[in-house]
Formats: sequence, C-alpha cells, structure tokens
Amino acid sequence: MSKPNNMSTLCVHAGVSPDATHQAIMTPIFQSSTYVQDFPGQPKTHDYGRAGNPTRDALETSLAALEGADKALSFASGLAAIQAVGQLLEPGSHVLVCDDVYGGTGRLFREFYAKYDIEFEFVDMNVSSAEFKQYFKENTQLVWLESPTNPLLKIIDIAAIATLTKQQGVILAVDNTFASPIFQSPLALGADIVMHSLTKYIGGHSDIIGGALMLSNDQLYQKLRFVQFAAGAVNAPLDCFLLLRSIKTLAIRMQVHQHNALAFAKALEQLPEFSEVLYPGLASHPQHQLAKVQMHGFSGIVSVRLNADFATVAAFMQNLKVFSLAESLGGVESLINHPETMTHASVPLALRKKLGISSDLLRFSVGIEDVQDLIEDVQQALQNL
Repeated sequence: MSKPNNMSTLCVHAGVSPDATHQAIMTPIFQSSTYVQDFPGQPKTHDYGRAGNPTRDALETSLAALEGADKALSFASGLAAIQAVGQLLEPGSHVLVCDDVYGGTGRLFREFYAKYDIEFEFVDMNVSSAEFKQYFKENTQLVWLESPTNPLLKIIDIAAIATLTKQQGVILAVDNTFASPIFQSPLALGADIVMHSLTKYIGGHSDIIGGALMLSNDQLYQKLRFVQFAAGAVNAPLDCFLLLRSIKTLAIRMQVHQHNALAFAKALEQLPEFSEVLYPGLASHPQHQLAKVQMHGFSGIVSVRLNADFATVAAFMQNLKVFSLAESLGGVESLINHPETMTHASVPLALRKKLGISSDLLRFSVGIEDVQDLIEDVQQALQNL
C-alpha cells in the first residue's frame, strides 16, 4: 500500500497562500455577500457570494489536490453534494446503487428522485464483473457506490466497476468518506466523481457540516458547477475556513485513526461477546486482500455484532464511558452508533433484514484517544452488563 509522499504536504499547503494584502499565513474569512463592480457586469473576481467566495475557492483548490482532481465543488452538506449529482439524471433513467449504503443517501434517492420516474436499483456489488454487467440497462445513467460501505464495511472493487461503466458510457460516482483521500483515490481507479461528507474525517472535529465533489471531467464539472450556483446549497465562509484549518492535520489524524482502529479491532476479535468484528485491516475481513490492493490504509471505522438481544445491546452502549453514543463519525473523539435505530433507520425493513442491519450490529468510530483506554472502555461496559 502506498500513497504519494507529498500527501502530508498537500494537506498543509494546497489551496493556501499568504493573503496578498497583509501576508497573513491563514486564508482570510471573506464574510461578504456581494462584491463591488467597477463597471456593470464586469466584476473583478466575484460578483455574489452564492456564486463564489475567495475562502471557498481556497477550500475547493485544496480538496481537488487531495483527490488528484482538476476541480472540486463544496456544498453545505454531504447530502447537498449527492443531491447535485442527482441533478445530472434524466427522467426515466436507471441508477445502480450499492445495497449497503448510508441511510441518508438511500432516503434521498428513494424519497426525492424516484418520483421523477428514475429507477434506483440497490444491488450487491461484491460480485464478479460478468454478474455485475447484467445489472446494466439501456437507460442506466449512474452507478453510485461506497467503499468501504456504511455500515458493513464491504470493499467494492472500484477499478473493476469503472471498467464496466466506461464500456457502458455510465457515470461512476464513489462516496469516499470512510476512507478519506489519505487512504483511497477513486479517480485514479477510474471513477468519474468522488464525493465526501466533509462533516466526517476531513472536518474531523464534529463541529462542521459540509460536502464536496471532486472530478476531472470538465463537462460534468460545468454541469455540477451550475447546480451549485443555481440551487445555492453552498458552505458559509466561516465553515470553509474551518475546513481548511482541519485539512492541515488530516494526514496525521488519519494515521492515528487507523493505528487505533486496527489495534481496537484485533482486541475485540478476542472477546467472546462479539460474534463478528468487521474491519478491512483484519485478515478475517472477506475482502481484506482487495482492501490491501485498493486502499492505502484502512481508516478508523469498526463494525461489530454483539451476541445479545437489543436490551442488552442498548445497556452495553449506555455503559460506555469514553465512547459517546451519537450519529456521525470521523471526529477526534470516539463514537458508537446503532445503525438499525439511528443512521439506517430510514432503510426499508426488508432491505435491512437482507443486509443484516439488525439489533446486534454496532458501528464504532475510533478516535485519536489512547487506544488502550478505548479497549478497556469496551471491556468494562461488557463486565457491567
């Protein structure tokens, strides 16, 4: 597993240069809704805050560099970014979505876009290329996938699917939130669009909501740029500044998340109370070999099955002292989530049952605390059941 040696340098410097007026080393917060024009219709650089902002420009330049993209577009949330991709779809089109997908993504597709006569087919993408090819229809326009998936941490072969989407003339969009740009590069594997919930690892401190799209296809970029401008779901300047600040430590944070998650997962594998421990860095993970080839590291999410009924599972979560029971992930503090009743409650019951998103499933977002404290927290929570 390798990553360009300059990733840590990119995190610190990409998109950021000293302020031209005062040489401030940090990008200023341009808290302005509009810009003065010397002549009607001829702005110097920007005309209106929704259309563009210098702080947002710097953030987008940084995000593009992290994913090896030509361009990036930032949005007010991850779902706003996904919604923008949805605007590329034509009525009557067909979309393939990985079956194990974030609940909010599936809800957006099912509840908002399906009413425009767009068919969303949720399928298992851990199949051979020949099997996956059979999913395509004449009107298939988009393939949407996550890898690792949320919450079961499946690893999907992005390069293999990209080969098929290129043959079929279909857009491939990859949600790279769980891996982060530090541990996976979907564009290099053949994806057309990479999406991130900036709320998670890139923000990294549980204090910002944001989303982004990174891409190098200029035709797609111009369409998505128009959606960003015309629909207006953009970040506030302060949020852009805070995200730029967070990116500076992204590479360092991700290494600690991964170190802790691997040690944590190995420790939980030794505890008989857990019937299954899912983490791509474990040799026991079904797609461990693919993860080693496709990823540069395994990130900080660990999912487990606690061999108990829901009442006991709930008591276990409430017994935790260091882990906090909360939605979201990717912050410096460790969180535990119950997908069935929290992040994936909107997934149709039949699909939840099929996937195994059941009452025994828990998702840990392993933070940057001392990993021994995290392991001991789980041990004491089990002992006090």
